[in-house]
Amino acid sequence: MATTGILATAAAALAIASTAVEAQDVRTGYIAANGVDYYYEIRGSGEPLLLLHGVTMSGAVWEPVVPLLADRFDLIVPTAAGHRGGPPFSGRATISALVDGTERLLDERGLDTVHVAGNSMGGWFAIELARRGRARSVCALAPAGFWTVGAPDERRATGKVRTVRQRAIMGRRVVPPLFRFGLVRRAVLRDAAEHADRLTHEQAVEGMQDIIGCTVAEDLLAIQEQIAPLEPLPCPVTIAIAEKDRIFPPAVHEAIARERLPGARFVTLPGVGHVPLIDAPELTAQVIAQSVDLA
Repeated sequence: MATTGILATAAAALAIASTAVEAQDVRTGYIAANGVDYYYEIRGSGEPLLLLHGVTMSGAVWEPVVPLLADRFDLIVPTAAGHRGGPPFSGRATISALVDGTERLLDERGLDTVHVAGNSMGGWFAIELARRGRARSVCALAPAGFWTVGAPDERRATGKVRTVRQRAIMGRRVVPPLFRFGLVRRAVLRDAAEHADRLTHEQAVEGMQDIIGCTVAEDLLAIQEQIAPLEPLPCPVTIAIAEKDRIFPPAVHEAIARERLPGARFVTLPGVGHVPLIDAPELTAQVIAQSVDLA
């Protein structure tokens, strides 16, 4: 669907919010898979939809979007191994190993396939789950991995994330109290979102703690992996490009994505940064729902 079509229908997601979920059933817990306890949350009812977060984040980043989807889907919102709130990770962390863990989570729940939506690293996970035959549909929001290992496109992107994390570590005592001010949230978190002032003070502090508490960040930022070509697609795949993405500039990474996944559906999310979940939760929910409808 064209960008104008997405904008025209995004308001429909607000209607979903009106029926959402202050009193919804939220089931949380840990599933033992291959000796590791994987944390997860399950909300809502309907077809299973797995929501996957980005590197150094946690499942909490989906908080603005969950109420907009919970009346239609059985939402599974895990936190990846080695990330704050998730299970510990032993050994060297790789994308392949973390996707293995996500597969085991599905196995333990008795799910052969699910709809998958992911942001950044989570979008990469979603594509790899499709490659492994575990996805009914994929919505990859500003996905990582569309680069060439060791090339400037990869070094710039991973270097940007590394800088964000270093700044968070250095400012861990000074910055959180200042997050009470929207202008500070917007300035400090500008690489993640164009409108980080829309986060609450508590959400911004939690997000910063997630960045600092990710124990596998250095492994994942010293990446030796990339998304390989995938054609034909095993399921419908939507690649949602964040127009104002400072981590993966569309002028660089969209071209690579189109070359490697020529059969994917591409949409542009106007005016949003690398984490559309923050900038435009209603639009994000709408694009995810549309991707499911293609299955």
